[in-house]
Amino acid sequence: MHPLRGILLMVSAISCFAVMAAFVKAADRIPTGETVFFRAFCALPVIALWLFLKGELPSGLRVNSITGHLVRGIAGSMAMGLGFLGLKYIPLPEATAIRFVTPILIVIFAAIFLGERVRLFRITAVAVGLVGVSIIMWPQLTFESDSAVRLGALVTLASATLAAFAQIFIKAMAGTERTEAIVFWFSGTASLFALTTIPFGWIMPVGMEWVWLIGAGLVGGAGQILLTSSYRFADAGTLAPFTYLSMIWALIIGYFIFDELPTLGMLGGAVLVIAAGVAIVFRERQLGRGSASEGKLRSMMKDR
Repeated sequence: MHPLRGILLMVSAISCFAVMAAFVKAADRIPTGETVFFRAFCALPVIALWLFLKGELPSGLRVNSITGHLVRGIAGSMAMGLGFLGLKYIPLPEATAIRFVTPILIVIFAAIFLGERVRLFRITAVAVGLVGVSIIMWPQLTFESDSAVRLGALVTLASATLAAFAQIFIKAMAGTERTEAIVFWFSGTASLFALTTIPFGWIMPVGMEWVWLIGAGLVGGAGQILLTSSYRFADAGTLAPFTYLSMIWALIIGYFIFDELPTLGMLGGAVLVIAAGVAIVFRERQLGRGSASEGKLRSMMKDR
């Protein structure tokens, strides 16, 4: 184990995902399905090159359950698409804070679908996290709020829910499927799934939109590689706090690039959600369930 190297890789991954989100938001004129295609398709050569340099191409792409990858890919693609759609309507920091609910929802889904036992500590953490999300979303769900803002908050929450659902499939596949294969075939599935949205209207990108779209795929693919690599050098409990640097990045990018000012309510709710997520990961580390907590951390970023 080399914790410092793992932390540096994680921080780099978080930075890549923050830049990717900024690129997606900058290309808000482009239809969501088209954005998902560029994000997923342009990541494929980056991931393939990584596997080649590791000497794991094509062996790293072998799968045991095509159905599992397909279902996980469709759920993840929908999570990505809804997340990108939400960025069109709500500020980047707010969208980031709502997406932090994913690890909390995984606890609920794991208890329902996988029969995992949930003790009082995790139940309390889940409750705190849900209160935080309610605080963040309440102003957007009132009748006084703009309908587009309401839509943005709701689809972002739906994105976080589907991301948690996709992670349940990853947990079920963890014993038989390689992480590299899951990452690669997710991008492949998302690319094909995004093509089904062509009849709903794609447009020709112009000027800097090409940079935003292709850049989102390249940077997002690099982020996935850095994220996966970070767990080779440090355990999930060590890396947990650094995953929430994305909130800092969202605040900086939102303020300086998109002129977005966070509200005190949003910041307070985000603190509760982040605290709940960190508590869950550290609790599972204490119980010796590192693989489960690692999955929760990865889930926050795999479907971006």
